[in-house]
Amino acid sequence: MTILNNALSGASAAQASLNASSQNIANLQTKGYTRQGVLLTAITAGIGTQGAGSGVKLSAMIRFSDSYKSQQLWRANAELGQRTQVQPYLTQMEQVMGDDQSSLSNGVDNFFKALNAVGEDPMSGPLRGQVVTAAHAMAESFNSIYAVTRNQQISVQQQRESVLPKFNTLAKNIASLNERIIAAGAQGTNTSGLIDERDVAIDQLSQLAAIEVLEQPDGSRTVSLKTGQPVVVGKLAGALVIDSTSGSPVLQASFAGTNYAVDDSRMGGQLGGLGNFERNTLLPLQSSIKEMAEQLATAVNTTLAAGSDPAGNPGQPLFALNGGGAGGILSVPPGFAATDLAFAGAGLPPGDSTNLQALVAIKQQAITLTSVGSVTIGDADTQLVGKLAIDSQQNQSLLNTATTIRRQAEDDWASTSGVNRDEEAMNLVEFQNMYQANMKVLAVANQLFDSTLSMFG
Repeated sequence: MTILNNALSGASAAQASLNASSQNIANLQTKGYTRQGVLLTAITAGIGTQGAGSGVKLSAMIRFSDSYKSQQLWRANAELGQRTQVQPYLTQMEQVMGDDQSSLSNGVDNFFKALNAVGEDPMSGPLRGQVVTAAHAMAESFNSIYAVTRNQQISVQQQRESVLPKFNTLAKNIASLNERIIAAGAQGTNTSGLIDERDVAIDQLSQLAAIEVLEQPDGSRTVSLKTGQPVVVGKLAGALVIDSTSGSPVLQASFAGTNYAVDDSRMGGQLGGLGNFERNTLLPLQSSIKEMAEQLATAVNTTLAAGSDPAGNPGQPLFALNGGGAGGILSVPPGFAATDLAFAGAGLPPGDSTNLQALVAIKQQAITLTSVGSVTIGDADTQLVGKLAIDSQQNQSLLNTATTIRRQAEDDWASTSGVNRDEEAMNLVEFQNMYQANMKVLAVANQLFDSTLSMFG
């Protein structure tokens, strides 16, 4: 009887809908879960049949997702990852260089204050000794801040090396899920759970590097870096590797036996943040500190060599330039004494201060630094700290913006794909009523069937 078929199909459809709602409720707190529903379609009457129809069928399981919102979610995560990764480095460097006691400005100012003080009595042993002490302190301030930049450089390299295995593992997981989704889809299996798992992996990958994701007709997804290099194609996964054959580490993308050069300063995400910070902030700052030390030391040593010490001899170099290793970048030569300072002009009496005045004037000499261009020695550190503060404030502002955009992207995604407790509670009531109504129809159909049979009893 058609009434029996209609009721049975309605009860089955209601049961399937209840199963979907129960699955949604069970995963209410599951990260990355996309809510599901059922697509019910009326079964129309057959050709030549005047009946109302043959019930309802479950045409498909619906996965409530919006690819645009997912893409926005991943792009926001890449920006957030980049800004979050960089800020601790900028904050630390800004605090170190801006500290009143350990800053380059403090060391340079104290050195030139000592030179000014000795002008009262160029032959005073204690005042000359203060110049040598201030020179040691200034060299130490250069070395300590340069050491911070070196430690940050090492930390950046270590973080990059720790991120790469995570990136490569996620790429392999996405490729493996692609393969499983294609196979399950070919058998007519609901792949929503596998797609959710893959989307979570893609979201995690997007935090490490900015990526582009394309949906393929077979259900797989192709993933590439923002800069164009392939990462995942179907069931094939690439890898990011560091090539050190040239002597300096170079990031490369390896895929299907081919290596592609990667500009890590433009790739976004945590890796892009590290690369951009190292290339455009840390290394220029490091070079500027070294250039400042070298040009200041050269100016002082050259001026001292042009004068004469109390014994009438040419001045000895006050500073030695080092390579930046364990000995730092600047030092006072061992055994340098206050009597080695040449404050008098060449051939002039020991009490003369002609060369001392030339040393004092060095503070106003112009030098050229990678980060800020041409500045005076006295203003160099202020300019470096100012630029660093601007970079830090700009990144902090972008970090706040990225945090807001990511939160908005999560809310937009949840508005479509997230489970709503109230909505599912209403669905449970509606589909329960639907099931009970169809079971009532079955009961009526059974009564009619029994009545029909009793007519022939």
